[in-house]
Amino acid sequence: MPDSLDELSTHELHDRAIKRAEKHVDVGFFGSLLKLIPAAEAMSGDKGESDYDIQSSKGLISDALHSGDGELGEALRPVFIDYLRKHQDS
Repeated sequence: MPDSLDELSTHELHDRAIKRAEKHVDVGFFGSLLKLIPAAEAMSGDKGESDYDIQSSKGLISDALHSGDGELGEALRPVFIDYLRKHQDS
């Protein structure tokens, strides 16, 4: 029995994958997309967009790593507390 996913359009596959990842907060999936998109854009001939996405991804990662600094950190303090309380066993 062939996989019915092969019969779906790329757009529908994208929508289903994104919806599932959002529902399950699958950060790993989104992280893999961030890694793959620049190379895929370069392969499809859009080198400028590829370079932009690499820099943009670096900015998002940097924002997350430094999200505890200054006023941003204070605004996110409840989020950090909630997360740590939910994962005390880790």
